[in-house]
Amino acid sequence: MKHRFHRITLLAAFAALCLAQVPQPAPQPPPGLQVKVPNGKPQRDESRKVGEDDNRKDGGEQVELAQQLRGDLEKNSRYVFSLADHKKAEDIERLAHRIRTRMQHN
Repeated sequence: MKHRFHRITLLAAFAALCLAQVPQPAPQPPPGLQVKVPNGKPQRDESRKVGEDDNRKDGGEQVELAQQLRGDLEKNSRYVFSLADHKKAEDIERLAHRIRTRMQHN
């Protein structure tokens, strides 16, 4: 009787450990639940629209800087690269990184 009780206890403990290690699915919000902003549109759509507007603005700034840099490089000799040109090139890279990051998150 004593051995049977120990076996049952060990089996119950083993079963509890096995069940505890089974990954539980993450709770999902109800499908109809969306966060709305004051104008009544879903927040995801609004943030995507703001991201698209920022990408257009940064893209325009990037094109402008690239054209300025191209003009400066054509004016100077091929061995001259001023600090202003270096800063423009860094700004172009920074804007490209910001646009790429925003596109990955949307």
